[in-house]
Amino acid sequence: MITNRWLGGAGLWLNYMAEHGYVVFTIDNRGSANRGLAFEQVTFRHLGTQEIEDQTIGADYLKSLPYVDSTRMGVFGWSFGGFMTTSLMTRRPGLFKVAVAGGSVINWEYYEVMYTERYMDTPQANPEGYAESDLLNYAKNLKGKLLMIHGTSDPIVVWQHDLMFIKKCEYLGIPVDYMVYPGQEHGVRGIDTFHLYDKITNYFKDNL
Repeated sequence: MITNRWLGGAGLWLNYMAEHGYVVFTIDNRGSANRGLAFEQVTFRHLGTQEIEDQTIGADYLKSLPYVDSTRMGVFGWSFGGFMTTSLMTRRPGLFKVAVAGGSVINWEYYEVMYTERYMDTPQANPEGYAESDLLNYAKNLKGKLLMIHGTSDPIVVWQHDLMFIKKCEYLGIPVDYMVYPGQEHGVRGIDTFHLYDKITNYFKDNL
């Protein structure tokens, strides 16, 4: 994610947030590519475990900086990043005050076989890994403000992921915010993109 090129891989919205006073921090946790086989394969069969440890170390580093308000930290991610964001809010509750998770994988059994079985093996061969990464098991731990976003026609991370998580939160009496984009797929495109980033920006502004 972090590259030696224009914008450093951050994208325009992150630069916009930085211009408005937010400290923007990205860490390439273990499992990221281009840093050697051992660095990338440490997450094999256990997606979302080692990555959380590394992201937590990054958050602890931020807390050590004199210009960072550790009581007003937020996290944002989409797709696998949405999985990571929801993981951090449920498996490290209290670490972040506010989160926005888009197109999130909740249970890897519902994700496409081509990707999932490459990194997780099959559910039959790796039941422990699938159970460990199933965020429905951690929904009860959710603290802070979480906004989940999904396109209703997402063919990659199907809508069922978010619906299952929200239903579990409802059952547990845990509040969670939600925004859908009718007809949008895994990425929100067209004029809805402006609405999306306005929604995300205001969620952080209003709650951090």
